[in-house]
Amino acid sequence: MDPMAVMDTLRDCVTLLQLVKQARDLQSQKKRLWVRPWLKRRSDKSVYNNLVQELSLEDHDSFKFFHRVNQDQFLELLSLVEPLISKQDTRMRKAVTSHERLSVTLRHLATGESKQSLGYAYRISPNLLSRIIPEVCEALYQMLHTSHLKLPQTEDEWRRVQADYNHEWQFPNCMGALDGKRVLIGKPAKSGSIYYDYKSNFSVIMLALVDAKYKFLYVDVGGAGRASDGGVWDKCTLNRAVQGNVIGIPPPSTLPYSNIVCPSVLVGDDAFPLRMNLMKPYPGKNLTPERMNFNYRLSRARHTSENAFGILSAKFRIFKQPIITSPKNISKIILATVVLHNYLRSKTPDEYRIEEQRGQQHQTGNAGQPEDAGAMRGLARIPRNADNDAKAVREQFMAYFNNEGRVDWQERMAPLH
Repeated sequence: MDPMAVMDTLRDCVTLLQLVKQARDLQSQKKRLWVRPWLKRRSDKSVYNNLVQELSLEDHDSFKFFHRVNQDQFLELLSLVEPLISKQDTRMRKAVTSHERLSVTLRHLATGESKQSLGYAYRISPNLLSRIIPEVCEALYQMLHTSHLKLPQTEDEWRRVQADYNHEWQFPNCMGALDGKRVLIGKPAKSGSIYYDYKSNFSVIMLALVDAKYKFLYVDVGGAGRASDGGVWDKCTLNRAVQGNVIGIPPPSTLPYSNIVCPSVLVGDDAFPLRMNLMKPYPGKNLTPERMNFNYRLSRARHTSENAFGILSAKFRIFKQPIITSPKNISKIILATVVLHNYLRSKTPDEYRIEEQRGQQHQTGNAGQPEDAGAMRGLARIPRNADNDAKAVREQFMAYFNNEGRVDWQERMAPLH
């Protein structure tokens, strides 16, 4: 073989190997570029490090509107959740600070803004936001629920709830108002028809008990959309606790200014069954004046739960459209908004007056869904049979509201439906 030809072949091989090595090095460099350049400028250019800092110094009202909490509340919440959400910097990049994590989560709950949009504003990748938001929501619930979402467990605690209902809404022996909502979600991946409900939406079911001051006492989240509305209460842990009387429910007592003895009861609408400890309206249209008065008095007490849901969705506008995330994260988001609602209700009750007015506008009555129902839809009204004991309790309350328990304004008020 010609030596020159051999040398040419070797040179060609070396050149080819060099080209292959250069291509691999270039590919490796592309893989190492795992943070986009504009994301690296988060500490200088992000909305948190610019606009939010300006608001905190110059416009406290706008800071509150931006996050739904004022600066003192933001710092208090941060001190509670920081141990659970803070991350360490690495040699490759700086971690998103706990301040930024809390801020972007509150902004997401307040507006329902998409992760893609928030990612551009906060200069955080959407994939990372998909981990940050559920993590912060879970931390908020973990740190707040023991003090701001507590179901009464003793007779004295229940009697305080009953006293509030009698004072505020003139319904004695009432332990709270029940209501349920279907929260619309995006179709979960590989879920089939599990979350597909009877109205052709994908949803999870939220059941809540509310006190006389629009605070949530109990929340159950996670029922799949295809579950029957009629079975929601039957399978609820609160129902079992009430039936087994393991939460210190007061025994039957005399109604004020009368000799009528009635049990402690919850109040609900036609989505719930009539039970001895759960009152619902008389059905039908051609009712006697006495039954209409009972329905009106029960409706006044029951509207605390409807208003609470209205206030919740007015404050946290993530509920104004179907929530796009996994069902597991949906539960974390809902529970976080509930404890934040109760937290703000305790800290700044006077500032909730506007939200209360909005909540009244967003009620769901027997006539159906309001125009601005958003992602919260009421449960279906389901006719059910009731035992004679439950009917007798309702008759006792009816007799009371039309005699000893009658109030001055009752003559002038039309029944609510």
